[in-house]
Amino acid sequence: MVTRTVDLRSDTVTKPTEAMRAAMATAEVDDDVLGADPTAFQLESEVGRIMGKEAGLFVPSGTMGNLISVLVHCDIRGSEVILGDDSHIHIYENGGISTIGGVHPRPVKNNEDGTMDINLIEAAIRDPRGELVYPTTRLICLENSHANTGGRCLSMEYIDRVGELAKKHGLKLHIDGARIFNASVALGIPVHRLVQAADSVSVCLSKGLGAPVGSVIVGSKSFITKARRLRKTLGGGMRQVGFICAAAFVALQENLGKLEGDHKKAKVLAEGLNQIKGLRVNVAAVETNIIYFDIVEESKITAEKLYKNLVEHGVLVMPEGPSRMRIVLHHQISSSDVQYTLSCFQVINIVPVSRLFMIFPLNLYVHLFFLL
Repeated sequence: MVTRTVDLRSDTVTKPTEAMRAAMATAEVDDDVLGADPTAFQLESEVGRIMGKEAGLFVPSGTMGNLISVLVHCDIRGSEVILGDDSHIHIYENGGISTIGGVHPRPVKNNEDGTMDINLIEAAIRDPRGELVYPTTRLICLENSHANTGGRCLSMEYIDRVGELAKKHGLKLHIDGARIFNASVALGIPVHRLVQAADSVSVCLSKGLGAPVGSVIVGSKSFITKARRLRKTLGGGMRQVGFICAAAFVALQENLGKLEGDHKKAKVLAEGLNQIKGLRVNVAAVETNIIYFDIVEESKITAEKLYKNLVEHGVLVMPEGPSRMRIVLHHQISSSDVQYTLSCFQVINIVPVSRLFMIFPLNLYVHLFFLL
């Protein structure tokens, strides 16, 4: 019988803390669709201030935040956005920018560190002289940290260069900042400086920070005015939303300082997993709270089988393919949880005994035989 659960599927699985629940119970609320909820306004103003932008808007999800941001910048159907081919907006958001907004995606290859080559971004910008046949490029999107490359961080210098390129061509820059605070902490750069070049940022509060619900999009006052109307169009306008915002405000105050610890525990876990025969982790690529690891061919165990074995021990991870898995650390994972997780991996027979001779040299076994 499982007596312990360590949930490493995502940083979205955290439960509200007692402080969050208390704040929700006592939050001052009003009708936010009418612009009258004081707690929502407090949260939006604080996130805007932290990010160095004029204003903010609370939305139910990061997906809606990104969609609204793209549609504000690309307010003419047939506009085009340049974004990474392995980005969250391009892969995991139901193609909403196209199906709902009539915006055409122009994917550029993401490198292993989450960046796109500057020259490839520039080459993807449509020549205005071809507007008779081409979509019109209006926006560039970045993701920081970059989830599908393992939580890699885009540097301040890189973002600045993309911002300069956008301005050169009269384009806007949006950052999907689902884990922007993780990137800021890992890089040691204040978050407002990290996103200085961006015209808008979607800031998720329910991932690394551990709020139960919500994101805040930030930008200029005129951007937020347009975003507010689109939020209503998309069904994201909520009434007494302050009780949700109250929990998010607590998350912002209490958990920002815990991100560095999450990153350290992720590194410890990655290093431990990389020592287990049959698993491979690029430890150097673990910069924040996300770990991807591969099951090597010699192991003869699939990600699905390993996943089921781990579930039997109360450890929950995310299969990403036949031989690849993902782990995400968060503030409710302790150092003890990390050690327990490693012990569970170690007791699972990842490399069958019959395969050991393919991994270790024969003379080692002969030596061991005479020692016994």
